[in-house]
Amino acid sequence: MKHVSLSLLLVFALPAAAQAQTSIADAKTDGKAFGQQQAGAAQSAATTQPNADRVPGFSGTPSQSTWFDDPKAMERQAASEASSSTGYQAMRQSMDSRARFDAIDLDATIARSKAVNQDPLSYASGMGITGTEGRCVQLPPSTGTAARYKASCNTGYTLDSGTVSCTIPLIATVTTTTSYLYYCTSIGLGREPACNLLPGDTCTQTGSHDGPCLQWGIDNGVRYCAEPGEPIDEYTCSAPVGGLSPISTASSSSVTTRRDESQCTSFAADTNCTGGQETCTDSDPVTRTIDGYSVTQPCWAWRRDYQCNRFTPAQDCTTLEQTPGCNLEQEYCLTDEVPCRTFERVYDCPVPEQPRNPNQFICDGDVYCIDGSCETIQRQPNTEFKDAVVALNAMDQARREFDPDNLTLFKGTRESCSSKVFGILNCCKGKGFPLIPGIQLLVALGCSREELLLHHKDAQGLCAYVGTYCSSSFLGVCLTKRKVYCCFESKLSRILQEQGRAQLPKPWASPKTEQCAGFTIDEFARLDLSRMDFSEVYAEFTDAARLPDELQAATDIQGKIEDYYARARQ
Repeated sequence: MKHVSLSLLLVFALPAAAQAQTSIADAKTDGKAFGQQQAGAAQSAATTQPNADRVPGFSGTPSQSTWFDDPKAMERQAASEASSSTGYQAMRQSMDSRARFDAIDLDATIARSKAVNQDPLSYASGMGITGTEGRCVQLPPSTGTAARYKASCNTGYTLDSGTVSCTIPLIATVTTTTSYLYYCTSIGLGREPACNLLPGDTCTQTGSHDGPCLQWGIDNGVRYCAEPGEPIDEYTCSAPVGGLSPISTASSSSVTTRRDESQCTSFAADTNCTGGQETCTDSDPVTRTIDGYSVTQPCWAWRRDYQCNRFTPAQDCTTLEQTPGCNLEQEYCLTDEVPCRTFERVYDCPVPEQPRNPNQFICDGDVYCIDGSCETIQRQPNTEFKDAVVALNAMDQARREFDPDNLTLFKGTRESCSSKVFGILNCCKGKGFPLIPGIQLLVALGCSREELLLHHKDAQGLCAYVGTYCSSSFLGVCLTKRKVYCCFESKLSRILQEQGRAQLPKPWASPKTEQCAGFTIDEFARLDLSRMDFSEVYAEFTDAARLPDELQAATDIQGKIEDYYARARQ
């Protein structure tokens, strides 16, 4: 009725010709009669059992029945003809331009109606019984419940990986040493000291020779030692021995080399650093003079490279924390690591409001005034219509979604999308965010077509958020996460699942295992629909309630407008 009344209002809002032969009063009388006729037709259509014969162009055996056994053929033909079909283009343009009512606007209307119902005289007082006088009062502000969505963010640490290097120089040292030669005997006879007087830590035996001959003899004129003396041992000491005089001293020089790895000690001890590959950075010249000595080495310095990971505190929750109406529901660890390095925070947020005209009024008795002349439209409001439509639609939805094999209702489809933790590209934005343009660009950046389709479904209110789990991690830091949703055939099915699970109770399983199973018949029978909030779907029922007769009514109204102008030009 509201749709027809608004259309009739267009008829009488059109300017009349200055010299119209038919008076405005006659046009108004004709319009009122036409409106009553259309109201009766709409009421009859709403209460009459649906009949397929009323659908224009319907026949008992349509030509399209050949597709019943091969629905894929219908899809192929439709896809091939869609781009060139005038009817398809007209249908798409009609769908894009048709009027739609947001749930928040319907909530506002319902809330204001309740406010007016509680104190009607404040808004409708002063109305005359003839409908010729009245006043308009501004409606109270909106208090309806807006649609809400689940938004998530992360706190914890990011993992920064990079290459660090250190230098290992080769240190060459020339050492000059002095050695002392001593003679000794085992028992210390004669002028040589006993060998036990030489300290063992600085002296080492390096040789021996015979001692002086004690008795000489002659054999065939040849002199020989008949009684040799005690053998004399030769010891070389690195330091002088107190009280003894060395036989001789000698000096020698030696070159020693060592790698100085002090710059790399911290990286080698760090468990977050791996690698240690070395590269020679100084090999020319290979022979160098060190303290007057020539020293030859193939490499004089090396660079050692390590791959190190650093934990940096990070969070991207500032926007949600500062958004009015967003409430923190839970916080949990995305990984199984201890200590946890990546946390997921889930917020319950209102869908952003769309701009609305704050100056809305209600007039006494539904009075419509044009050029100072007013008419009162009598209505009989039915406040239970929306509840009845919800119940009927729920029953019809249950019939269409009943799974006879498993005896379940409202089964959903598990879908998921991925996003980088603390990353810029997010393929998981849905309800609460505008539909993403440039699908090809997002696919090129890394979002799959399935993720973009999930985004559209969620933005239309068809998906319920289940949870998030970490799909890839390193050293306890979650790098990529997957958000899991259960998507349904309609917004009503989603609301029944979300609020029905809370009633049973039957919470969602973990995001890794949830399969979006439907309700059993027993579970669905236990649900109390009267306790559920269906405000999100009221806008859909406003469009769905239009009957096939609407087309004929629009045609009749257009004819009335043309007749009015034709009479006015005469």
